[in-house]
Amino acid sequence: MTLSAQQQARRQQRIEELCAASLRAMTGEAGLHYRGRRLYQGETRLPTHAPHLRIDPAQDDFADCRAAADGMALRLLHSDATLHRDRCPEDPIEHLVFELLEQLRVETRAPNDMPGMASNLLRRFERWSRDFYRSGLTEGSIGLLLYTVAQMCWSRLQARPVLEETEDYIEGTRASLVRELGTALYGLRRQRHDQAAYAEHALAIARIVATRVRAERAQAGDDEEDPAEAASDAFALLLDLEDGDGDEDGVAAATTGHSKTFEDAAQAYRVFTTRFDREVAAGSLVRRALLRENRERLDQATTEQGINLPRLARRLGSVLWEPRTDGRSFGEEEGHIDGRRLAQLVSSPTERRLFYRDQVKLGTDCAVSLLIDCSGSMKHHIVPVTMMAESLIRALEMIGASTELLGFTTGAWNGGRAYQAWMRGGRPRGPGRLNEVCHLVFKDAERSWRRARTDIAALLKPDLFREGIDGEAVDWACERLLARPETRRLLIVISDGCPADSATNLANDTYYLDNHLKEVVARRTREGQVEVLGLGVGLDLSPFYRRCLATDMAQALDTHLFDEIVELIGGRHRR
Repeated sequence: MTLSAQQQARRQQRIEELCAASLRAMTGEAGLHYRGRRLYQGETRLPTHAPHLRIDPAQDDFADCRAAADGMALRLLHSDATLHRDRCPEDPIEHLVFELLEQLRVETRAPNDMPGMASNLLRRFERWSRDFYRSGLTEGSIGLLLYTVAQMCWSRLQARPVLEETEDYIEGTRASLVRELGTALYGLRRQRHDQAAYAEHALAIARIVATRVRAERAQAGDDEEDPAEAASDAFALLLDLEDGDGDEDGVAAATTGHSKTFEDAAQAYRVFTTRFDREVAAGSLVRRALLRENRERLDQATTEQGINLPRLARRLGSVLWEPRTDGRSFGEEEGHIDGRRLAQLVSSPTERRLFYRDQVKLGTDCAVSLLIDCSGSMKHHIVPVTMMAESLIRALEMIGASTELLGFTTGAWNGGRAYQAWMRGGRPRGPGRLNEVCHLVFKDAERSWRRARTDIAALLKPDLFREGIDGEAVDWACERLLARPETRRLLIVISDGCPADSATNLANDTYYLDNHLKEVVARRTREGQVEVLGLGVGLDLSPFYRRCLATDMAQALDTHLFDEIVELIGGRHRR
C-alpha cells in the first residue's frame, strides 16, 4: 500500500521516537533525540559515522532503523570522542576509512547478553552490502576498492566470511590488498578492545587506501571525478556534514544551518532598533465590513468540513484533564471518619453512615496558545489553518482550558523603517534583526471564542502577511503564557517555513534568524515552564522543535489529523 506524504512523515516520527527511546535506555543519556532524521544530544547534532548506519525511516524497515540506533549506542558507549578526534586524519579518503573502521570496532562490543543487538547489526551490514553492490557503485575502481576494504575489515573483526553474493566479485581486489593490509588487519582484530592501539592499525589501512585511490585517480586522468567526491558519494559519509535536508517523498524538512554571525556573538541575539515594533489587536487592522465577509466565508468552509467538535473535545480531555478535588460527600458507609457524626454512634450503635469521601472530578488547569506564522507563503494555506485553529480553540474551551490565538509578521517588506535607520547610521556590521516586528493578537485568553470570532476572521486579510521573525515571536508568546495562572502552559507554533527576513539575512548571514529560533526553543524547553510544539504546514519542523508534527493542508481536516494533533499535545511526538 502506498502511503501519503503525511502518513510517511508520521511513520518516520514514530520510528524515530522508538529508536530514541532505545538509545536513551542503552546509554543512560536522557538528552538523546531525533530531529529531522538526525540524532541530537541536547542541542548538539551527532554525526552518522558509517555508511551502513545511514537509513531513511520513510523507506527502510524498522529493523534497519533499530540497527542504526544500536550502532550509535555502541559508538557513544565504547568510543572516546576526544581520542578519536585527535587521531582522525584530515585527508578526505583517510577520514572516510578511519571513521568506518572505528564504527566497525565498537560493533564488536555488542554485549553477549543482548544477542538481538548483534543480530540487528549483522543483518543491517549485510543488507547495506547487497544494496551497495546491486546499485552499481562497485563498477568503478574506486567504489570497488572501498567496498572490498569494508568487507575485509568487517569480516576480520566479526570473524565471519564476507558476503557470499559478492565474494567472487571482490576476490581479485581482495587478493591484491592482502599483502599490504595483512598486518594491519591482524592488528584490528587483536586490539579491538583498546581504542588507542586499534587507531594505529586503522590509520595504516586508511593511508594505504588513500594512496591507492590517488593512484587510480592519476591513472584515470583529469576527466575522472575527484576521488574525495567519488568516495563521499559511494560511502555517503561526508554527506553527514551537510546541513540541508530534504524529503523526496512529499513532506520536506526545514532547511537550516550554522550562522557564523550568531556564533561569533556567543549566541547573543541582537536587535538594531525596537522603535518601530508593535503589538496590535488584529481586528483593528481590518474594516468591520470586511471582517464580517471573512467571517461568513470561514463559517461556510467550516460547515462544509463537518468537524466533530464534541469528539475532539473528548480526545483533548483525555490528555489534558486531571483529577481535582471538588467538595466532599457526607453520610457515606466508608471513607474518612466524620467527627461531627460520632454522637450518632452512641445513640445508634448500628449506624454506619459516619464517613465522608472527597469528591474527585476531572478538570483542566491548562492554557494553550496557538501562534500562527503570518509570513507571505502562509496566506496560501490560511483558510484551512484558521479552521483548524478555531476547531482546537472551541474544543479546548469545551473542556475548560484557556486559549489564545496569536500571530506574527513584520511591519514592512525588506526591513522598512528599521533598515532605513541602519542605512542612515552608516550600516554598522552585525546589526542583528533589521525589520519592524509586528505581533498580532486575534484572541486573548480573557475572551471566549464566541466573543472573538469576528476578530479571528482578520487572518484572511492578505496584506497582513509579510516576513517572519519566529524566535522573537516564540519568546513573546511564552511570556504571555507565563503571565497566566494556569499550571500547565502549551504553545503550538503553526508555520510553513523557516524564519525569513531579507534585510536581516543580507546584513548578517542566511541562518541568523534560524539559529536564534533554535536557541529560543531550546532555552524554553530547558526552563520547562512552557511546552513548545511545532505544527508544520507541509513541512517537517523537527530541525527547530523537538516535539512537532508535519501536516498536509491540501487535504481535508479529517478526524485522523486532529487525533495526531491530540497525540502531539499529549507528548507522543519528538519527546
